[in-house]
Amino acid sequence: MDTVIYHNPACGTSRNTLALIRHAGIEPTIIEYLKHPPSRERLVELIAGADMTVREAIRQKGTPYLERGLDDSSLGDDALLDAMLAEPILINRPFVQTPKGIRLCRPSEAVLDLLPPVTRPFVKEDGEVVIDETGRRVR
Repeated sequence: MDTVIYHNPACGTSRNTLALIRHAGIEPTIIEYLKHPPSRERLVELIAGADMTVREAIRQKGTPYLERGLDDSSLGDDALLDAMLAEPILINRPFVQTPKGIRLCRPSEAVLDLLPPVTRPFVKEDGEVVIDETGRRVR
């Protein structure tokens, strides 16, 4: 299986996650999910594979979450999935799938758990050190 990232190039976390994947020597399949949203079945698979609830996988910040009344705790998974598929910006990102599993990679360094060992230094675009000059992951 290839490595797949559900990516939003406007999102710093998504860009850093993609950079970490490439830093590990992997060129992933990149799915810009705002242009090419996953099917309902695939979205359910991603959420379940990441061991999350649908509510945990919905993005609130910078989305119409409140305007759509999605904070209503009585809304079930089907209603939330319908909203996410109708407006993909509501899908939290980036979801990454590798042979090691599926994860919502927030923060971006969470992707390291899905990759082969990375020992070369890596710094996020904001200057935060993720892997130091000795090859150790900085927490």
